Amino acid sequence: MTDPPPRGGDDGSLRPPMGTVGLPSPIVRARPRVAHPVVMRVTQVLLGLIGALGAYQLVRSLDFGAMVGDIWQYPLGVAVVIIGTLLGWAIGGAIGRWLPSRMHAIDSAADKRSAGELAVGAAGLVVGLVAAALAGIAVARLPVVGPYLLLPVVLLVAYVFTRIAARKHADILRLVGIRSRSTATVSPRIIDTSAIIDGRIIDIVRARFMPGQIVVPTFVIDELHRVADSTDPEKRARGRRGLDLIEELKAVAEQRVQIRGGDQPGAEGVDAKLVSLARDIHGAIVTTDYALNKVARIQGIEVLNVNDLANALKPAVLPGELLAVRVIREGREHDQGVAYLDDGTMVVVEGGRALVGGQSRDVVVTSVIQNPSGKMIFARLPGTA
Repeated sequence: MTDPPPRGGDDGSLRPPMGTVGLPSPIVRARPRVAHPVVMRVTQVLLGLIGALGAYQLVRSLDFGAMVGDIWQYPLGVAVVIIGTLLGWAIGGAIGRWLPSRMHAIDSAADKRSAGELAVGAAGLVVGLVAAALAGIAVARLPVVGPYLLLPVVLLVAYVFTRIAARKHADILRLVGIRSRSTATVSPRIIDTSAIIDGRIIDIVRARFMPGQIVVPTFVIDELHRVADSTDPEKRARGRRGLDLIEELKAVAEQRVQIRGGDQPGAEGVDAKLVSLARDIHGAIVTTDYALNKVARIQGIEVLNVNDLANALKPAVLPGELLAVRVIREGREHDQGVAYLDDGTMVVVEGGRALVGGQSRDVVVTSVIQNPSGKMIFARLPGTA
């Protein structure tokens, strides 16, 4: 046996130890409906004014003097206006609590669509409204049912044109000479802190093995800032490297990187927020964190593990093959030595303790263990059993 890999990323060295920053086992709680105070106040004021104006018009249209007498006419009118204002204020509060969740749902739906699809869909809506207006002229002239059918026909025609335009937006853009770079069929890629610090994401994007929109949440950037301000020199270096790699990623990804602001209410810790964000925008998390990988998959979130890709690209090593390695340290068990291949794969050499610090030697592969944390090769010296 050898020393177990340290906790953190899949290989123990990619995700920095961050103490209370992030959660090793994120749990996403049910998101409470939180009303934005500004939105609520605005809707309350607007609905209150509308209620007051409606009540005032009601007072003017009714002859309260004839109903209750001239003495009570003005007090009763004022009371009706006050009641209308309070009623509008109450309705505005209810709408203010409901509106932020609807706005969030619209944001989530927009995140699933490309800019080309949204633009062509809006143009289709305009064309649909024009067509609906022309059709409405004929529908309105129908006896009896014409006025009642007008609104449904307008809504139906506008929806059909918008739907067709959105579904065929790529073909429509090509007709007008615009080449669509739509990534609507590819879910957004949400980059985790560990994948940024790891650095291999830059080469993956440069090699065009990661299509679609690349999302870097601001809470991930904030975590990198906290690590970069750490008093620990190693953490500080990793945090600053991560911030530099974000700038490099923006240059390499050719305007596909989106710095997404906002927080995830109901989620505590960076990992839990990543899972919540991925669920909201139907995105995939790109990470090297073993714990986040497992928890996200359990909750049905797609995960792209950089280590899985690296392991898949490593050359196959079969038992009986010779490897040239240099033993650099002792293993945990008696007479074991530990070496590493150029790609970072650990090689445990039985009887290799005497070779620590020496020259490169040929060893015979006895077995290979593959797991999500990486690959481990066991070997022995030639001529030994």
